[in-house]
Amino acid sequence: MNFETIKKVVLAAIVLPFIFMMAEGLLLIHSSYEQFVELKNDREIADLLAQAGAIASTEIIDEMDATQRFLESPDAQTQSAMQNARTTLDNGRRKFFTRLPLGDQRNPGLKNELSQLKMAYSRIIGLRAAVDAGRYGKASDVEYIYRRAALKQLGIGGSLSARIHDPVLLRKSGDLLSMLLTYHGEMVVNALGTRYLAQSEFSATSHDQLVQGDILRRSGMDRLQFRTSSAVIRDVLRFLRQPDQQAAEIFTHAILTGALKPTLGLRDSWIMTQQTRLSFLRSKIMLLTDNLRTTGQTLSARSDRHMMAVVGLSLALLILVAIIAGLAAKGINLVDRLTRERETLVRELRDAAQTDLLTGLYNRRGFEFAAKALVTQASSRSRWFSIVLFDLDHFKRINDVHGHDAGDIVLRQVADIAKQNFRGFDLLVRHGGEEFMAFLPDCTPEVAASVAERVREAVEAASFILPSGEELKVTASFGCAGRTHSAASVNFEDLVKRADLALYAAKAAGRNRVSSGSVQSASPEAGRRSRPA
Repeated sequence: MNFETIKKVVLAAIVLPFIFMMAEGLLLIHSSYEQFVELKNDREIADLLAQAGAIASTEIIDEMDATQRFLESPDAQTQSAMQNARTTLDNGRRKFFTRLPLGDQRNPGLKNELSQLKMAYSRIIGLRAAVDAGRYGKASDVEYIYRRAALKQLGIGGSLSARIHDPVLLRKSGDLLSMLLTYHGEMVVNALGTRYLAQSEFSATSHDQLVQGDILRRSGMDRLQFRTSSAVIRDVLRFLRQPDQQAAEIFTHAILTGALKPTLGLRDSWIMTQQTRLSFLRSKIMLLTDNLRTTGQTLSARSDRHMMAVVGLSLALLILVAIIAGLAAKGINLVDRLTRERETLVRELRDAAQTDLLTGLYNRRGFEFAAKALVTQASSRSRWFSIVLFDLDHFKRINDVHGHDAGDIVLRQVADIAKQNFRGFDLLVRHGGEEFMAFLPDCTPEVAASVAERVREAVEAASFILPSGEELKVTASFGCAGRTHSAASVNFEDLVKRADLALYAAKAAGRNRVSSGSVQSASPEAGRRSRPA
């Protein structure tokens, strides 16, 4: 081997490891930098979530209480307290919207929720003007507007939580959201339960709101049962098992059913117990909020240290390669292998409310998990399963004429009707907007159509009472489709498409009816058609 050949071999031995180590170092830095940015974003979202929780559980409620006290006793002191509460809420929501990343504000799903939140705040602004103008009296009920805004703020918190990647932050954000949901429901139950016991203007609408509040708090409590890894949550569960709190649960049930005869003594006992409970829950929410912020800061600091270590390690690798190259150039033995492997594992855990907060039904994500298991079970046993897809007729007109609050009332009541009239083991989901879907295992298309007809009749017969006292009538159109495992192809998406085509046919035929698709498989290329509202 001549000198030139040896020189080329030596140069190759020098250059190739150098390039390899450089590339590996750059890839390592890039990967670690992405992890660093992701954790920084997680911390920012955790701070926003904590701030959203503080607004929903403290600042909105403080203004509501201050406004109610002013209406009951209008003087300089109560007016000053009300103005201070308004200023605190305005500052809090201004900071929240300012800190919200522009990219999140443009996200289609979050953009719609932000629009609803801003609308809820605009109603608070309108209420303030009416209070200042003296258009609200001592007996006026202002709580609904504030509770509505708090619920919308909680919805934003749930959407933000779904954007967290770090498992620790995700778990703690879930703890906070579960507590906030429980607390919000407790506030509704407390306010309307007190009104019931005081025999003060407790209408059918008040009862409906009380039921909704009870559903919210029970949903939150159910979530708490699965979050016992948190010491704060364990304290809350122990508190709720105390005898006086169990007695309050019995009182609540009796109020919901109308079995409890209102007396002033019961009212005073109820108020004392509920104030103790709300105060306790509020203190735990503050602990969880501080804990979430602290955890975010700790993880962010750890990420900073990790990034510095990676950069230092990369520089050390470059220096090592340079030393090896210099020694090799002077005749030192070739470095035959110099390899280092770096691997960064990023796990994305998303535990978001698999439940739609408005209706209490599954959202799409929760439905996908449950439906997948049921389809697999039906496929393994060659059983029938069917899909019923339905939506409300002319729902956009309800929103346009009566407002989105009226639309929300209709959606909630329709969801309750669906739960009562579908079979107990059927799987229900809010599919989007005013559209709902039901998965019916062990069910032929004919039986599915019969069940759908029962639901349609129940919706048509129902009366939807708005907060204004106005009564609405609503109808719905249904599309059904079904198949067994023995069909030519088992494709859940195709089945949904055929149910959608059947729904289209029901709409085209005049609405307020049930239409069934054919049993044969639909063309995979068939897409969702544009159908009437």
